[in-house]
Parts: sequence; structure tokens; C-alpha cells
Amino acid sequence: MGQVTIYLDDETESRLKASAKSKGVPVSRWIAELVREKTGTEWPEEVRQLAGAWPDFPDAETLRGEQAEDVRRESF
Repeated sequence: MGQVTIYLDDETESRLKASAKSKGVPVSRWIAELVREKTGTEWPEEVRQLAGAWPDFPDAETLRGEQAEDVRRESF
């Protein structure tokens, strides 16, 4: 398990401690959870549950089928 040292101003440290205390977790766990949240590589479950939530939104095949032909670009 890694160990990290960070330097915080007094106000930030107070806010950190108060937030960790309100969640009932140690400061190190609060910071670790924040790092996991900010460095996640997957969409949050709440966002994934929204898939298909808009019944009138066209599906991927419909969107791809409506693409027009590319326009020829001018040469330089």
C-alpha cells in the first residue's frame, strides 16, 4: 500500500476533516475514495442506467443510416 504526503492550507484541511467526519470515515479513506472517483475509467452506475431512458431518441443504426456522403475537399 502506498503512502502519500500532501500539504494543505488550514482552511482546506479543516474542510477535509469535517467532510470525512460527517461521512464517518478516516481522512485517508475519504481521500482514497475521492481519488478513485476522479480517476475512474467507467461511467457511474447512475449514468449507465440512463441508457435507453429517452424512447424518442434515435438508436445508433438510425443515426448512422442518415449520414450524408462526404463533400470533396479542395486541394491546397
